Amino acid sequence: MKGDRSILVTGGAGFIGSHLVERLLGRGHRVIVVDDLSTGHESNLEAARVMGGDRLTFIRSTVSAMSNRSDVGPCDAIHHLAAAVGVRRVMDRPMESLETNVVETAAAIRMALQWDAALLLASSSEVYGKSTKLPFHEADDVVYGSTAITRWSYGCSKALDEYMGLAAYRAHGLRVVVARLFNTVGPRQVGRWGMVLPRFIEAALAGQPLQVHGDGMQSRCFADVRDVAVVLDQLLETPQAAGGVFNVGSDRSISIQQLAELVLRCTGSHSTITHVPYESVFGSGFEDLHARQPDLRRMREVTGFATTISLEQTIRDVMASMGACVSKESAA
Repeated sequence: MKGDRSILVTGGAGFIGSHLVERLLGRGHRVIVVDDLSTGHESNLEAARVMGGDRLTFIRSTVSAMSNRSDVGPCDAIHHLAAAVGVRRVMDRPMESLETNVVETAAAIRMALQWDAALLLASSSEVYGKSTKLPFHEADDVVYGSTAITRWSYGCSKALDEYMGLAAYRAHGLRVVVARLFNTVGPRQVGRWGMVLPRFIEAALAGQPLQVHGDGMQSRCFADVRDVAVVLDQLLETPQAAGGVFNVGSDRSISIQQLAELVLRCTGSHSTITHVPYESVFGSGFEDLHARQPDLRRMREVTGFATTISLEQTIRDVMASMGACVSKESAA
């Protein structure tokens, strides 16, 4: 997609969204950010405002409320990133999380159809549920636990988002791309809703114990948000990606125990590592996956992309950004 296009980014004041906004502005596009700031922060857009000037517009709103506005659109493309984020938030606010994911995605799809805009739907590796087949491939069956286990509601809601988007592609020719995001990390991510890397780095910098849930042998793959922003942009501008589902992330596996140890090495912290039972954090009956690793062949074939930022560099950059935040607070 050439520069000087108009692109709507929902959830654009969030962690991933704000980095994507900077990527799009850097390529010459005009960007409208829609975010209700339930988990995003306007401060995440500080660099984007400097970069974009009057090419950046911020609207505090939900996506569904946008249908009542006549001062926005039509746009050439939509990146729909607005969603409930974090296992902690989903467990604490399950109804709100479900409504946010399904209702707001349906509104984004209707908006894209109305404008004849290309649409990227940000989905999640949670769609795979409790599957044990590794690595996860986009065509694999999904496996969920009992509906009595709140933890699986998020994955089901994101799967419903995918069904709606792909149905619009088949029925109406909507140029939709589904991006299943795996663990994304980097500057501006916060640990409030259970995100493991910022939690670990915050604890390490404060000299507090790093709390590992369970035995720490569960493994994940972490991709830097700045790499992810590039992939999202590339997927939406690639014609052959339309109607497709793509895993997005890194396929370098690391256990949560090893991640905690890596954070201690990178930060030079003398903090200890403690293990906390899942039940004491999320309540009884919580289920988690032992391993989560994406098959990235489809993404690589379409975009030719390879990650450029190592996990070690991400940790150092997050540490530096947290230090800057502390300095600002101290100055205030």
